[in-house]
Order: sequence, then structure tokens, then C-alpha cells
Amino acid sequence: MNYIELSPRQAIILDMVKDFGPITGTQIAEKLSLSRAALRSDLAILTMSGLLGARPRVGYFYTGKNPSELVAGIIGNILVGDVQSRPIVIRETCTVYDAIVTMFIEDVGTLIVVSADGFIEGIVSRKDLLKAAMGGKDINSLPVTLAMTRMPNIILATPDESVLRAAQKLINHQVDALPVVEIIKSGTSEKYKVVGRFTKTNITQLFVQLSNN
Repeated sequence: MNYIELSPRQAIILDMVKDFGPITGTQIAEKLSLSRAALRSDLAILTMSGLLGARPRVGYFYTGKNPSELVAGIIGNILVGDVQSRPIVIRETCTVYDAIVTMFIEDVGTLIVVSADGFIEGIVSRKDLLKAAMGGKDINSLPVTLAMTRMPNIILATPDESVLRAAQKLINHQVDALPVVEIIKSGTSEKYKVVGRFTKTNITQLFVQLSNN
């Protein structure tokens, strides 16, 4: 079962609880001419999904939640750190040519530019590299730092924030990827250690995994 579609029997049970709830499992089984054991898995799924609630000695009742609310709740409880990809990074000493080659080999649309100790310095996209390549300068010697977007103009994610919030950042800022960072405090300032990346592909993969669960 996925989180939006119910089996025909589960849909019947849900409608029955809406009409007659609270209702016990035994009463549901009698109305469907089935054994209580035959309904155990369906009732468990409906309860665990949040569509039905259950109270001892009272029975099952409809929670009033719709599938879209349940999906939002599920996604809201999954963290970026659970689904993030490995970061595709280049050093700040690289050239635009190095960045283009790395982007081609790794087959990504965005590269994270980092310092020698792995802290974020910038981010460079296909569009950034195209502009640099069309600028008439020698891309073999042109530093990637001249093409990248620098902090604080980079939208970041952290491993402990929700996937839903990170997805909203992708949409609101119209970007394809977010660097995932751990925040390191140094005195009154903060540095950002790159530990991953969060992309639209991660969201797609998550929905497929949830559908197959």
C-alpha cells in the first residue's frame, strides 16, 4: 500500500467507521462477514497511517485526517540527514575548466566549492559555468571563485531539519540543490562544514520509497 491509495477493503472499512464509529473490530468483522483475524492487518494499517484512531473498550473512530495531511505529517518527520546524498565538491583553488570537467564526470547540475578543511566557500551551477565560458576569458586559468555564488547568498540545509522544510527552500528559492552543512561555532562567528547535498532527486527517491513501503 502507498500512503494515498487504500485497498478496496480498507476503503470500505474507513467508510464504515466514518458512518458507525466508534465501532469495535468484532463489529466491523461481523458487518463484512469476515473473521476478526482477517481484518487485523487492514485495521493495523489504517491505524498506523493515522486515518483511524483506536481506544480500548471503545473501538475504532475516524480521525478526520485526509491523505494529504498524512503525507505532510510523514514527510515532516523525516530529516534531511536521512535522505541526503554525498556532496560533490571542488576546491576553491580549482579553475572553471576543472569545475566543468567535474560537473560532467559526476553528472550533476551544481558543485559545492569548499576550502582545504571542507568548509563551504561557494556554490557554482551550470548557468554560472556557462556564463564564465562565454565571457571570452581562458577557462583553464580562470578561478572558479570568480564564477561562484558566495556566502551569505547561499541557501543551506542542515541534517537535522525536516525534508519538508528543505523542499520548501528548493521551491521558494528556485534552486536545484542545497548544500547540507554542520554549523561550527568559532567565537562569535559560524562556519559551515559540508556533509552532504539535498536535491530534487532526493525528494523523488523518498516518495518512491514511501510508495513501496
